[in-house]
Amino acid sequence: MHRSSSVGDHLADTLETHRNQSISLLSRCVSLGEKILQPHDLHGIFDDVFTDPQEQKDVQNSGFGRILKFTQEAIVLPPWVAFAVRPKPGVWEYLRVNVDELAFQPLSVAEYLEFKENLVHNTPQSKDSFVLELDFEPFNCSFPRLSMPSSIGNGVQFLNRHLSSRLFGNPESMQPLFEFLRNLKYHDGQTLMLNDRIPTLQKLRGALQKAEEHLHKLPSGTPLQEFGQRLQELGLENGWGDTAGRVLEMVHLLLDLLQAPDPDNLESFLARIPMVFSVVIMSPHGYFGQANVLGLPDTGGQIVYILDQVRALENEILTNIKNQGLNVIPQILVVTRLIPEARGTTCNQRIEKISGTNHSRILRVPFRSEKGILQQWISRFDVWPYLEVFAEDASNEICAELRGPPDLIIGNYSDGNLVASLIAHKLGITQCNIAHALEKTKYPGSDIYWKNFEEKYHFSCQFTADLIAMNHADFIITSTYQEIAGSTETVGQYESHMAFTMPGLYRVVNGIDVFDPKFNIVSPGADMSIYFPYTETSKRLTGLHDTLEELLFNPEPTDQHTGYLSDRSKPIIFSMARLDRVKNITGLVELFAKNSRLRELVNLVIVAGEISVEKSKDREEMAEIDKMHKLIEQYKLDGQLRWIRMQTNRVRNGELYRYVADTKGAFVQPAVYEAFGLTVVEAMTCGLPTFATQYGGPAEIIVDGVSGFHIDPYRGDECADKLVEFFEKCKEDPSHWTKISDGGLKRIYEKYTWKIYAEQLMTLTRVYGFWKFVSKLGRRECRRYIEMFYILKYRDLVKTVPDSHVSKIDNADGHANGVIA
Repeated sequence: MHRSSSVGDHLADTLETHRNQSISLLSRCVSLGEKILQPHDLHGIFDDVFTDPQEQKDVQNSGFGRILKFTQEAIVLPPWVAFAVRPKPGVWEYLRVNVDELAFQPLSVAEYLEFKENLVHNTPQSKDSFVLELDFEPFNCSFPRLSMPSSIGNGVQFLNRHLSSRLFGNPESMQPLFEFLRNLKYHDGQTLMLNDRIPTLQKLRGALQKAEEHLHKLPSGTPLQEFGQRLQELGLENGWGDTAGRVLEMVHLLLDLLQAPDPDNLESFLARIPMVFSVVIMSPHGYFGQANVLGLPDTGGQIVYILDQVRALENEILTNIKNQGLNVIPQILVVTRLIPEARGTTCNQRIEKISGTNHSRILRVPFRSEKGILQQWISRFDVWPYLEVFAEDASNEICAELRGPPDLIIGNYSDGNLVASLIAHKLGITQCNIAHALEKTKYPGSDIYWKNFEEKYHFSCQFTADLIAMNHADFIITSTYQEIAGSTETVGQYESHMAFTMPGLYRVVNGIDVFDPKFNIVSPGADMSIYFPYTETSKRLTGLHDTLEELLFNPEPTDQHTGYLSDRSKPIIFSMARLDRVKNITGLVELFAKNSRLRELVNLVIVAGEISVEKSKDREEMAEIDKMHKLIEQYKLDGQLRWIRMQTNRVRNGELYRYVADTKGAFVQPAVYEAFGLTVVEAMTCGLPTFATQYGGPAEIIVDGVSGFHIDPYRGDECADKLVEFFEKCKEDPSHWTKISDGGLKRIYEKYTWKIYAEQLMTLTRVYGFWKFVSKLGRRECRRYIEMFYILKYRDLVKTVPDSHVSKIDNADGHANGVIA
């Protein structure tokens, strides 16, 4: 756990120089009674206590002011107030102050968490009471870790630099790389790269030099067939390249490494070696299909992400195989749950070919228990009792389909990551995890007050599964830095798992370390066959324009839309998202409604959820639907607002973005928090100027004022003014709209495409696979600890989740459980 050494010193100085002010503020905190204070609570108390501007400034510049600035939470248990202070992402310090005596004590992580637990226990725990403390740090203390918060998410670069210098200190230390190359084989046992004619590292150097001499005599485009036999005679098998030029590049890279090891050359070499031919992608929950599934419970962006990912990965692997000079057929399996009662989808089919690919399939495996196969969908929060058997069944079916274990397994979300861990552990394969979203940050208090959430969400299982899977993975990819370590103001999703407590269950003093080099930022893109710029007129789907006209402008209300637009000449502000509190669509409608100038300048079109409460089965969506209708009536928005129910046709949605761009409109993503922001990428890829929340991934996707604009969803008036300023400027100077549109496209092409994503993911797989082979990156000791934690804690927690074969169906919030037929 990273610590700052200055927090206590700052506080000591302040208690001396600003004694009265400190007492006033701390006393106000204590007067609130036992509770947890968030940053906004502390800032509110500060403003109430210090009304004089000069006094405010003095205290803000004091040590105590700096502590308040960086405090992420304060625990009030009179007469004590404890502070969790975070001066930098991933860097924490804990202390508490006795308000009566105005004395402070530094706290360890465990002491702070124990203090916090008293909010639940009410009385201090006995000193000899035993609490299970989870601490993964001892297993990683001798392992290289990043030190600078700015380096978080660049794990592969750090790992290459550190391990290269340690492992390759002299030419003879290249033996591990030699052994690694000798072990490369295809599934059928076919030898790759090196054959038995090269038994030693010395022989390898000689063979490479002879190969170099031979290849220099050939034109660079000479195909492998014309010189492959000569390479085999030297001991070099297929895998080096398909032409003389490519083989020569690989030979040069390896000769350079053998002579003077260099981390950049090592990464370049590893990125080209033949290691990955089969990939398994785990995504158990929801309705995983290619049609008629989006909008069904637990089924949304993750499905789109994975299908786009598969197409990009297949293209990348095929390109790699060709360039490596191999004749191998790759295979990608998306493994999900088979649902017998499939609700008109293909989710009851065992195997389904993925469209747009030649070698990728969906493999569905049912959930089963001793009571039989589960027939109906169940919520992602209820899947835990089925995952161990599912993992065993899936492992067997995967090996049967692929005729052996895969080269890489990728987990998605908490359940998929846990299953990936179980299968990777069993088969000894490289494991990558993708969280998409960690529920802990979405539900404030879901750790300390976990028992209040347990009946509905079973977070005890989920958070335990997250700890197991994230520590078991060989590498983790995230879409943004903020997913890992947040920002200077907000805590990252993974960072929130560094230290937390679930009273009565266990205390995590070091759970997920964001400074671990397993973290890498690999951002996805949009499917460019669907999402492409509005200016590419030859590709535009003009045949859909009549349908879009109906969707946007037909004044008669239907079950597909409500509200109408009386002035079609105005630009359109467009937003598309789930209709829930986090996505904040009602917040966008409200800020639009309250700003008369914005209403004069533009129309508002939103695509979100259901329009009728009766058609929704989700409690949170139902509340938002009701709020939407009240806002429309209260502010008399008819004529200026069009509300369209959720649209699941991605091809049509792509043209809808472009249609809005034709009006010289803008896309607005107003979420309270957004882990990544796929709709932001889609809109920018279509050339639509984009305004998006500053909380989460969009803050990294958009360069404010250059490729779009950041907005603060908590400050609706400021958001509206920013939109007004943009559209007024565009009215005066139409080139301003084009400038922001072009800036967004430039940003996408530089960083957010699936081609870049696939290249990076394959490179990571090879690099981590290599280091796992030649070093202790496999972390055997940690995995033994995880085994024990899984067996002794997770399995017991799973038993507390109701059996979905017999539990009730709760249609009030879409949290339905399956009943066997």
